[in-house]
Amino acid sequence: MAQGFSLKDQLFNAQSLGQLGTEYSAGLPGLDGAAFARRALSGVSERSLMACLDWFADCIEPHLSADFPVMADQLEAMMPQPLNPSLRDDDFGRFIHAVPGILAVRHGLEHHRDRALDLLYAATQRFSMEFSIRPFLNRWPDQTLARLAVWAEDKNYHVRRLVSEGTRPKLPWGRAIALTPAQTLPLLDRLHSDSTRFVTRSVANHLNDISKIDTDAVLARLQRWEKASLQTPQELAWMARHALRTRIKAGHAGAMAHLGFAADADVSVNLRLEAGTVAIGDRLRFDVELQAPQALPVLVDYRICFSGPGRGREKVFKLKAGRLEAGRALVMSKAHLMKGGASTFVLYPGPHELVVQVNGVDRVRAGFDLV
Repeated sequence: MAQGFSLKDQLFNAQSLGQLGTEYSAGLPGLDGAAFARRALSGVSERSLMACLDWFADCIEPHLSADFPVMADQLEAMMPQPLNPSLRDDDFGRFIHAVPGILAVRHGLEHHRDRALDLLYAATQRFSMEFSIRPFLNRWPDQTLARLAVWAEDKNYHVRRLVSEGTRPKLPWGRAIALTPAQTLPLLDRLHSDSTRFVTRSVANHLNDISKIDTDAVLARLQRWEKASLQTPQELAWMARHALRTRIKAGHAGAMAHLGFAADADVSVNLRLEAGTVAIGDRLRFDVELQAPQALPVLVDYRICFSGPGRGREKVFKLKAGRLEAGRALVMSKAHLMKGGASTFVLYPGPHELVVQVNGVDRVRAGFDLV
């Protein structure tokens, strides 16, 4: 059976690397762009996605000056036009343009810090330098944070986003950094009022990272931003929901309260399973009915407690966020696929339990057998 087309193949192929070769040859006289593209493509199949980026840097490095300031000038001359500054979201750039950041770390980190940061400033307007800025934060934390404080006011929203995204405590795929929330939150104070969703989403993701370390610090910041009124109420409300999503999923009372979901809400909950036995590969079907004597907002999740070898496993799933009207039932139905055969989460036959949470509080539970 033929294998599917991977993300790596979509990002790094003859067309994309041919374009990169054309850009390189236009900015670096004497370079055979087609030869570069062929060599770069020849190493893709044997490498992971991220390792391919280092390989592309290996391929171009012999054609560049060994003197880093000159190399940086060459890399800037080879860059394509900046990303469209009029857009507001979803303009991440292309992975093929990550090479300048890799070479900035390799050759500029120790002895050419300021020129390397200048290179990252230019490069992030073509492709986010969130991975490449992190070695500088570890090696030169004070100097790099000072530079980021300036970039937080930059007219280019890709530069502003880098300030938040590059300093995230738990950046996916990113190198760990030793910064504390006390060091990064002042940057977010400047960025939370940004008019660009690409930036505010990063700020919210950054807060979500911090919430796993210090939820109270995140709640305090959100409250401060509400009082400052520098962001529209609608956007700040969206940011708060996004920033607190992990703590909401965990049923954190303070996060729930901040979003208006009272843990002690007077709500009655009925749960009905369609069947007490479900086969692996079939769907667990159930209905949830809520009623309350007064109108109030509710956030309804459900948790499945899985049986199996070793410690018990649980996963929380979203059901509905809505508003209960006084004396009127709110009925929700769900058909949850008990998917078998997954390599990351194996299902085992045996007794399982379904728990319904309302505003972060367990309200009702029912057992079922998985066969």
